[in-house]
Amino acid sequence: MMNAAKYGVGYYPPKSISYDWVKKDHIDKAPRWCSVDLRDGNQSLIIPMSLEEKIEFYKLLLRVGFKEIEVGFPAASETEYEFLRTIIDNNMIPSDVSVQVLTQCREHIIRKTFEACKGAPNAIIHFYNSVSVAQREQVFKKSKEEIKQIAIEGAELVKRLASEYEGNFRFEYSPESFTGAEPEYALEVCNAVLDVLEPSETNNVIINLPVTVEMSLPHVYASQVEFMDKNLKYREYVTISLHPHNDRGTGVADTELALLAGADRVEGTLFGNGERTGNVDIVTLAMNMYCHGVDPELDFSDMPSIVETFEKCTGMHVHERSPYAGALVFAAFSGSHQDAIAKGMKWREEKNLDRWAVPYIPIDPADINRTYDSDVIRVNSQSGKGGIGYLLEQTYGYDLPAAMREHLSYTCKNVSDHQHRELMVSDVLTIFKESYFDCEKPVGIAEFHFKQADQTVEAYITFRSGFVETTIKSDGNGSLDAVSNALKKYTGKEYKLSVYKEHSMQGHGSKSEAAAYIGIEDEQGRMYWGAGVHTDIIKASSHALLAAYNNMIRE
Repeated sequence: MMNAAKYGVGYYPPKSISYDWVKKDHIDKAPRWCSVDLRDGNQSLIIPMSLEEKIEFYKLLLRVGFKEIEVGFPAASETEYEFLRTIIDNNMIPSDVSVQVLTQCREHIIRKTFEACKGAPNAIIHFYNSVSVAQREQVFKKSKEEIKQIAIEGAELVKRLASEYEGNFRFEYSPESFTGAEPEYALEVCNAVLDVLEPSETNNVIINLPVTVEMSLPHVYASQVEFMDKNLKYREYVTISLHPHNDRGTGVADTELALLAGADRVEGTLFGNGERTGNVDIVTLAMNMYCHGVDPELDFSDMPSIVETFEKCTGMHVHERSPYAGALVFAAFSGSHQDAIAKGMKWREEKNLDRWAVPYIPIDPADINRTYDSDVIRVNSQSGKGGIGYLLEQTYGYDLPAAMREHLSYTCKNVSDHQHRELMVSDVLTIFKESYFDCEKPVGIAEFHFKQADQTVEAYITFRSGFVETTIKSDGNGSLDAVSNALKKYTGKEYKLSVYKEHSMQGHGSKSEAAAYIGIEDEQGRMYWGAGVHTDIIKASSHALLAAYNNMIRE
């Protein structure tokens, strides 16, 4: 039996809370982004990336548009030291990009960190020590004043060494395990660090407020961030940064609410890779802003390529249902969903709308290099007529009558159900052609001739059945009516021509081709369908009629 009684509240809301951020309903500008894929992300891999893989991943981050990239803990790992020296010595750091390195507040580690950064055009020295109640009591066994002194001495050392080493340095301090500390104490420590570093217009300092472990509901973290925002010294020259993890599965919510509460910057990873349940997912955060009409200032316009590089370098898999990036996130198998999407797309096209508002699809898949045929409307035994018809029209140009779409959908669903598999759009085309294009068996047309006679059309139709050809003379109020009357005379079988539709196939195949669709009813009221395509619309419609008739005869 599970025992919830052994758990309690391990976090500390601020004593004074204003919740001013609750009045905001969306994030109106992009934060500064810092990728920690090469540090947090890399250290969480079963097999960390090789030097070559790290370089490839680093280049991906530059392409996406990150201006701050945490490249590792160079004092703690030879591989990370080598990687940092490689990108510095080979001039691989653009002038507008800062590399960030992590170090504990320990003198020998800080000194080695500065050695590793020597010559970097722009470097952020990120130093930290833990301030939580649990860490103070259980790990360090030190008082509040002693823990604060560790942070102060770390700040004094990085400030001194920055003047001694070649390079352009900025500073970032993290009160690690911030969410498990009293906000008033975390503020005291951060302000003591700021007093040492002396932020100014030319010396912006980053105070990073990590959700080292998620411990509360997201609004509690936001209130802690708001408290820091309102009470940090030198606030005008201080960047408040967030570094959420995802232990409770609410890392994205933590970050979004904390941005509303006054934060300026976010540290996270692509697709949320990181220790335990991971870091906050920057792809989701950025695309959430994008779907609200806010430019995230990161380029995810080729999401499949980003996923491919991520999976190749990390050995990780982006889940099929991961927001925005997963292989199935736009996929609609449900018939009602497909119908709504198809109608929404049609509405947008007819109204020539710029604004995106298609049901069930929060962003245009084309914006991130995803396609409608393979990513949005997917065909299986749950699919409906709207989606299947839309796929056929968008991909191949066939715009079927509504009732024929429904008939095709049942045919496709039966195939999917019996074969226990998803159907590709090419499968739908094959089923469509096999079901509705047979205008030869058991009855075909060898040739026909038409002659206008007053208000009617006179026709001479040569039918073929097996090796036998028979010419029938008939007339009608049009060419198709004349062919239909000849077919009834030839076969002796009655039916009602109930549905007729034709359209140009312009943009699909020959520009001069036309498609025709015909539905006929037998004497019991059962409907049968046929289709035809030809440069001559009379031949296209005649083929469609024969195909529908042959379907009726075969059944």
